[in-house]
Amino acid sequence: MAEFFAELKRRQMYRVAAAYAVVAWLLLQLINNLTPALRLPDWAATFLVVLLIVGFPVALLFCWIQHLPADGATQAVKTAKVDWLLIGALGLVSLLIAYQQIAPSSDATRQAGVEAARDASASPATAISLAVLPFANLSGDATQEFFSDGMTEEITSALAKIRDLRVVGRTSAYQFKDERKDLRAIGQALNATHLIEGSVRKEGDRVRITAQLIEANSGVHLWTENYDRQLTGVFTIQEDIARAIAASLQVPLGLNPGENLVNNRSIDPQSYELYLRAKGLYDARGQENLIASQRLFEQVVTRNPGYAPAWAYLCANYFLLSNADLNTFDSSIDELRPKVNALLQKAEPACQKAIALDPNFSFGYGAYGAMVWAMGRPLQGDELFQKALAIDPRDALSRQAYGIFLAMAGRLKEALAQELEASALEPFAPLQAREAADYLWLNGRNDEAIARAKTLRPADRAPALARIYASTGRFAEAADALTELTSAGANSDRAREASRLLRTAPVQAASPQGLPRIALGIELEFVYLYAGAPERALDNIERRADAGFVSNGHVGFVWHPAYAAVRKTERFKTIMRKVGNVEYWRAKGWPAQCQPTTGDDFVCE
Repeated sequence: MAEFFAELKRRQMYRVAAAYAVVAWLLLQLINNLTPALRLPDWAATFLVVLLIVGFPVALLFCWIQHLPADGATQAVKTAKVDWLLIGALGLVSLLIAYQQIAPSSDATRQAGVEAARDASASPATAISLAVLPFANLSGDATQEFFSDGMTEEITSALAKIRDLRVVGRTSAYQFKDERKDLRAIGQALNATHLIEGSVRKEGDRVRITAQLIEANSGVHLWTENYDRQLTGVFTIQEDIARAIAASLQVPLGLNPGENLVNNRSIDPQSYELYLRAKGLYDARGQENLIASQRLFEQVVTRNPGYAPAWAYLCANYFLLSNADLNTFDSSIDELRPKVNALLQKAEPACQKAIALDPNFSFGYGAYGAMVWAMGRPLQGDELFQKALAIDPRDALSRQAYGIFLAMAGRLKEALAQELEASALEPFAPLQAREAADYLWLNGRNDEAIARAKTLRPADRAPALARIYASTGRFAEAADALTELTSAGANSDRAREASRLLRTAPVQAASPQGLPRIALGIELEFVYLYAGAPERALDNIERRADAGFVSNGHVGFVWHPAYAAVRKTERFKTIMRKVGNVEYWRAKGWPAQCQPTTGDDFVCE
């Protein structure tokens, strides 16, 4: 063995091995530090490690062959200065490796740091939070606005998939569209530490997108890039922007091998434009827009039957259209029921198709959950909502909808928790803000509910304040609150009549059925509680149940103490059976106001 080790030394094997180890360590440190700055792919470091491992025996073999003795004789080799230098370098590397293993940056501590970062990302006060402001349309054609808006939303969605990054909801960020406001003020309003601005120029089959990352507090530009490509490369642009921003913020992507931030790419450029146009109409709401978006979504899925997002939004589109005629009394139940059923029969397979194509697209589960719950299948709806939120806990729309249906079932505390979280995710979204105010009131937190209600837009503020004031006996203030709705609009006469009845409250109506119809959706039907006709507060809820579709953020109002007398009626119990609540209660637990008796019967207080 002594001769063998002497031969290794003679052939300089020790020297080569030590030099290789030192250089390999230096290369690994270099690649680890340059990967975020150069936005190298995640596999770059792994590739270098494999290359170095494979190269080690090759280097030793080359060294052995190079130093074969010419005449078979052996010759002793003395230890040179270079050897002592390599020994010192190898010792230093060994110490540094040992320090990395036992110092505070050990695996356990590093993992704790990751968890701490994730905890911080959940807190608006400490998180790196990002808001994607609406990209400017530089195409010179106002009709192309849908495309720049679509790019903004798609980039927002891609960034929202990064677990350790808090991304402000799209609806809230869009409150600052076309505003030339100080970026620091926008950051403070959105509670965002960083902002993304950009522009989109679409010309023919080419698109040019500019994006820049800005520190909100200082206005410093941390990153900027221009992308000029064919439309076929638009998904790659979205992916590149999201990854570059994550790298600039030094936030890990947290993706599984082979996974991307932009997954749905199975669509041709022309169909993708149709999809974005349809999405813009869908977001605008209104019956005419929804009819137009339905036609476009149908074209998209016909041309691209494998594109999951189009199926999911088509399902949601049918869902909203089936709800459109239920807030008025213009049609009879016999006229409404076939309309509603026809749309829902299209909606359900569309949602099922979306989920089958992309089981990780949370919106598909949320849309399906809302639809089946509204059809009287709350147990299935609850399961679907939970799947949606397990995939994307920051899906504000699914969370808001889940809160609405939980309130319908009388689970008021859980409903409030969902609505407050949805409102925190989308601080400027009107729907989330309205539901949060309503459910604070349902949970007896009147002062907080009033404070929130005063921040709402007039169409929501007036009925919310009137409802809260009336429930506490402040009828004059309730009537005054409704004056915001009496000046103009299609419902001004109904609001005026509701205000008049509140000024005479509380009274006992001589003929409850003789009172005028004052429903604005179902937002003003609470007035019947104080006008001596409490059961009339169920008119529109019953109408929806008879049409086979109960879906409205105000159905949960029946669980407020002001409705106690209404909950004791057979009419109320019949409605609860029709919407599937009894089956839901038997599986999930009964609300505090109700308890089972015998068979399918129950009593409520």
